[in-house]
Amino acid sequence: MVEHLVNRFESGQSSLTNRVLKASPPTILGAGYLTLIILGASILKLPLSTTQPVTWLEALFTATSAVTVTGLGVVDTGTRFTTFGQTVIALLIQAGGLGFMTFSVLTILSIGKRIGVRHQLLALEAFNQTSLNKIREVARAVVYFALTVESIAFVLLTLIWSGEMDWHQAAFHAFFYTVSAFNNAGFGLSADNLSAYVGNVPVNLIITSLIIIGGIGFGVLMDLWQTRGWKRLQPYTKLIIGATVIINLSAWLLIWLFERHNGGTIANLPLAGQLTAAWFQAVTPRTAGFNTLPIESLTDSTALLIIVLMFIGGGSMSTAGGIKLGTFIVMFMTTYAFLNRSDDVTMMRRSVQRNVVMKAFSVSVISMMLVIVGTMALSALENAPLLDILFEVVSALSTVGLSRALTTELSTAGECLIMVLMFVGRLGPLTAAYVIATPKKRRVRYPSVDIQVG
Repeated sequence: MVEHLVNRFESGQSSLTNRVLKASPPTILGAGYLTLIILGASILKLPLSTTQPVTWLEALFTATSAVTVTGLGVVDTGTRFTTFGQTVIALLIQAGGLGFMTFSVLTILSIGKRIGVRHQLLALEAFNQTSLNKIREVARAVVYFALTVESIAFVLLTLIWSGEMDWHQAAFHAFFYTVSAFNNAGFGLSADNLSAYVGNVPVNLIITSLIIIGGIGFGVLMDLWQTRGWKRLQPYTKLIIGATVIINLSAWLLIWLFERHNGGTIANLPLAGQLTAAWFQAVTPRTAGFNTLPIESLTDSTALLIIVLMFIGGGSMSTAGGIKLGTFIVMFMTTYAFLNRSDDVTMMRRSVQRNVVMKAFSVSVISMMLVIVGTMALSALENAPLLDILFEVVSALSTVGLSRALTTELSTAGECLIMVLMFVGRLGPLTAAYVIATPKKRRVRYPSVDIQVG
């Protein structure tokens, strides 16, 4: 009898496992992130985690923002959560930033099990890779590199902040901001984020370096580490590095030009302070969410520029959000090829495959549709200027975390909408679409039709 029950239990367990593994990779990824959010919210709701009680909605919003590495908050992280609660938030950021699949794959590797085809496909979806042979290498490299970079930054920030606070507090601040910056989260321990360090060059350089390294993409970083020579780098690596430099420098110059006469931001700072603040605010929208300037005081021109930067985001297979820099490059070069009457989209003497072009435009169109729908919905729910609402929606969808002081004023419905946008933004618009309708290849080919466009 006992043996019969055991067999039935094992059979049921095996059936459940098979059903789980038959689910599409995006579905499993979404379920994993959702589980992590619920677990995090439950811990943050405990009295041990807070200095004052928080509601379930506030705990859920904070956990969602942390797991999706966004940084938007309806309560002040520094005052409403205890050291334990802040540590939980940092761990949720780390888990969400590197991706729960990284840890899953490493766990499987550590116990010596082979990764099955279903698990390989799941890992590929998480890492945005096309080669099954690189899963193990990428999984190890992601964690080793992340911990190494974070350790270096942690030591440097601890040394800097030890001059203004005791060692324990300095070490904890360094730990929290290192994790938050490298994972492009933007959570801070002060209500004004990093505004107190607007002119502090070492802090600005360390934080922005963490943002860039964490957001450029682990594939690029691995290529740099293995190749160590510009000429031998992969074309994709060169494109991402070049585009990152151009966008950051252009944004730096434009923000300084737009804000140099703005008394609410940088006009009263010396030139060195103005340039430092402009640099920080040029880097952080892709997609960290830190700020050393009051975002609500920025000019409309700067706000629109930051919206564009947030929408673009960082590199693929990184801790950043947005449509991704590679997607933006493909769209730009496709438009350039069309205007030049070229049949092929080429970059650095390489042709871009048709399915890559279609994916880039699909991601962009889906993201733009989500921005439009989200903006209309939030406009109907909140009584706020349209620019502030658009800024909030793009920030949430691109998992940035910057806000024009609207997050704390949101209604319950508005908070729920922002949580959905953060969750969808972390999974990726295209991945979220796959969850709803997994694409299937058609066996029937239809005759072509001419459609007038433009």
